[in-house]
Amino acid sequence: MDRYGPDVLAAAAAPRAPRSRPVPAELGLVVEEVTTGWVGAVLRVERSGGMRVVVLEDRRGAVRTFPLGPGFWVDGEPVVLVPPVGRTAPTAPARTASGSRAVPDAPARVARASRIWVEGRHDAELVEQVWGDDLRVEGVVVEMLDGVDDLVREVAAFGPGPGRRLGVLVDHLVPGSKESRIAADAVRAAPVGSVLVLGHPYVDVWQAVRPERLGLEHWPDIPRGTSWKHGILAALGWPHADQADVAAGWRRIRGAVRDYRDLEPSLLGRMEELIDFVTT
Repeated sequence: MDRYGPDVLAAAAAPRAPRSRPVPAELGLVVEEVTTGWVGAVLRVERSGGMRVVVLEDRRGAVRTFPLGPGFWVDGEPVVLVPPVGRTAPTAPARTASGSRAVPDAPARVARASRIWVEGRHDAELVEQVWGDDLRVEGVVVEMLDGVDDLVREVAAFGPGPGRRLGVLVDHLVPGSKESRIAADAVRAAPVGSVLVLGHPYVDVWQAVRPERLGLEHWPDIPRGTSWKHGILAALGWPHADQADVAAGWRRIRGAVRDYRDLEPSLLGRMEELIDFVTT
């Protein structure tokens, strides 16, 4: 027995872990499972082996099941997933993440010859998350480039023409930039009307996510000569030592995107225009 009682100051100095709040596992809610890092949208809540589980689908269409309860993050905060309120069965959303009218149970269309190219993996993942349902219905495949320095050669190898259009989404496409000159050369080298190169003004697609979704007033300014993504992570106070930290930071940013309303109009308009171009 401690005759003097516990050390109150020591107890007060101990940092408190963030308290998990209950969140209904509503259809379409994007969550991250803490132990595996799996990020996916809620498909349904069901019973399995005598317990309630939540079924999540990631951006690639892969599905995993986890026990309903604690161990999840939503918008960067710990939560306890609970059954949806007042629902006996999930209902299909009326709109896709891009805001288009949903087509329930529509099979994926056979891929068109036309394509949409984006600069890198993060661009492709964000496009899939927001426009994936629309693109599958339209039969449009999105492919990644490793930057645009060789765009003219890549376009020539693709061989665009009637019935085989190519839309390209480019980062930092602003007047006078290197990217704008490359884009113009690529369009000139292709048959008229077969290639459309559009872009957003941001250094990286990360900036197309509205900063308020991350609790920011604006994205930090990163000085020239500093790796932009590492600089952003450092400015946000997130781990930024290596590529694994960059990948984790991007998962956190992308996890804050619920649908098109969390993206800047300068990206939304360009993507919609590219989709229209390759499906006309």
